[in-house]
Amino acid sequence: MSKKLSGFILGVILLHFGFGALAQGYVETAHLFSRTKPGGSARIQGAGGAQIALGGDYSSALSNPAGLGMYNRSEVSITPAYSTFNANSLYFGSENNADKTKLNIPGLSLVFHMPSNKGSYVGGSFALTFSRINDFNGEILYNGVNQQNTSIIDYFIDDAAFGTVAQFNEGGALYNSPTGLAYHNYLIGPQTLLDPPGPEDEYFSDVTSIPFQQEEIRTKGASNQWSLSYGGNYNDMIFFGGGIGITTIRYKSEKFFTEDFQGDPYLNNLALQEVLDIRGTGINATLGVIVRPVNFFQVGASITTPTFYQMSETYNAELSTSWKNFDYFGDGQVILNNESAATDIVTSDYTLTTPLKFSTGIAFITKRGYIAGDVEFVNPSKTKYDSETSGISYAPENAAIRETFKAVTNFRLGGEFRYNIFRVRAGYAIQGNTFSDDIDLDNQINTISAGVGIRTSKYFVDLAWIQNSSDAIYNPYSFVVYDIPTPEVDLEHKVTSVMLTLGVTF
Repeated sequence: MSKKLSGFILGVILLHFGFGALAQGYVETAHLFSRTKPGGSARIQGAGGAQIALGGDYSSALSNPAGLGMYNRSEVSITPAYSTFNANSLYFGSENNADKTKLNIPGLSLVFHMPSNKGSYVGGSFALTFSRINDFNGEILYNGVNQQNTSIIDYFIDDAAFGTVAQFNEGGALYNSPTGLAYHNYLIGPQTLLDPPGPEDEYFSDVTSIPFQQEEIRTKGASNQWSLSYGGNYNDMIFFGGGIGITTIRYKSEKFFTEDFQGDPYLNNLALQEVLDIRGTGINATLGVIVRPVNFFQVGASITTPTFYQMSETYNAELSTSWKNFDYFGDGQVILNNESAATDIVTSDYTLTTPLKFSTGIAFITKRGYIAGDVEFVNPSKTKYDSETSGISYAPENAAIRETFKAVTNFRLGGEFRYNIFRVRAGYAIQGNTFSDDIDLDNQINTISAGVGIRTSKYFVDLAWIQNSSDAIYNPYSFVVYDIPTPEVDLEHKVTSVMLTLGVTF
């Protein structure tokens, strides 16, 4: 896939992550796939995701394997979840709401405890776990009359500027692009067709009416990690661990954009459909330590290496138009009624490296419960693309990533109250704004959570409620060559999940 093409089609993928408005492209993809959330059991999620200094939960395999050293028995668990994805949109005074629900299994675990009687070394535990670290499901709907008097046709004219019609032929820069489809649907043409003729590398359209616009965007998929980890215990004071993670990315978006020209003498409507499918597999490693200097206090730290992904994506689009028996050249040779054109199925392979993460945390623990807090440091500007294909360079994209994002600090705070076998939990988390100081946008994500649980010597049941919220601005299209206002969609997004962890010990 040409990088110019990808620039138009990827604009939606960060909307439900509070991304904001920017020129679309691989920059957003890098951010989407590198901004992960803390995975784990309903116990941990109900307490804000704070877990770096806690231990004794399978969530440690992902966040800080040292916590596996606190197990004193083996266990197996499963965590199903039900999520609702809600997006409110505002477009030139028109409000819309879209909802999507999804049942999934974001967690599985198998932990084997292996005690030891060799002096101060108490033993440790191996864990094989599955955790969901990103969720791409969502749906967005907006519509309204464009009060800036622009159409997506104006974007096609802007995108085609300073290139001759050869760019629309097979092998040309815009052949497999929405702008190329617009040319083959007669929505735009070179100014050489005008009387008097204009430049051959500038374009015009016969359609000048203001459209009623609507777009529906559907996204699905997730990023998951399988972790194979070990945590050890030295004298119940120092806990250490490490693990290998195999991470997968599955992402698909479908965009349905329409414009209705009721008052136009030539065109009834146009409809653009785009489908993007991205898949990737990566690997990383995590090392961690927890120290318990006194019985009621623990401090922990962990580091996760960059994740190295092999990525593959496919893209295709189709554009159709309904005309009013329009004689395009005025000589009876081309009478436009129903036209359509489609791209090839375009494939692209590349590598993606997401940044390392360093986390530290503290926990105060008594027989009545605990309070825990985490601080996570990550620098999304270090995300990087590469390609093994000769002649393809991602240097401009990598430079744009460095200029767009900055290092960020994320916070998680939570607690648990215990009474006999019963547990009550609550938590709060902030994923900070990752935009550089030169960009006047904010993509902070706020999360609140609560939960309850039952713990016995033979089984445990935990229930958690989690809600994260964020705001965003989405540009359906933007202009580079001509000084034309860019339309904006204001979005409010909420994801609400209910998780249930069921486990037995042995």
